[in-house]
Amino acid sequence: MRRKNITGAKDKVNKSEYILDENVKVDLSKLFNNNNPVHIEIGMGKGRFIINMAKENPNINFIGLEKYSSIILQATKKLENEDLPNLKLINVDAEKLLDLFDKKSIDLIYLNFSDPWPKKRQAKRRLTHENFLKIYDELLKNKGEIYFKTDNRGLFEFSLESITNYGFKIKNVNLDLHNSILDFHNIETEFEEKYGANSPIYRLEAYR
Repeated sequence: MRRKNITGAKDKVNKSEYILDENVKVDLSKLFNNNNPVHIEIGMGKGRFIINMAKENPNINFIGLEKYSSIILQATKKLENEDLPNLKLINVDAEKLLDLFDKKSIDLIYLNFSDPWPKKRQAKRRLTHENFLKIYDELLKNKGEIYFKTDNRGLFEFSLESITNYGFKIKNVNLDLHNSILDFHNIETEFEEKYGANSPIYRLEAYR
């Protein structure tokens, strides 16, 4: 998908009170001034999911990460008239996660509709590749989890294999999320709302 670059997006993003400095390690206890669980979304896009999660779960702290400034800018615009003390955003690449957070400090990681990078030579870029799973393994607490959603069957099959081969256990696998009876409230991303009716949505939960 072609991404439209917005002139001056980075400067505009950094003016938001919700944006954290990507060059400074996050002190979670001081940042939120509590010991509530911390959930992060990697590749948060325009922010619909993470913003609504923060609204519905005030006793959980949320941090959304997005590497494209022109995209995360859309999330900061949505937050201009919001008061969500349990939400912060970072304009950063997932490869820098260990520079941002202490080990064993994150309770849950969301991977929603990550770029499938379909070519075989692109496999290492996929957010469920072994290289990223190693990072998540270091970040997650002992009972930490990963929640993964995609509409791309190839990426889902790759992720099932990659996650299990790494050593994570898998539960609650769903091969058609929107046509299933769920025991949780499924908050949709912008992508999911727009394209979710076109193909099945695959979902799984992984834990250490």
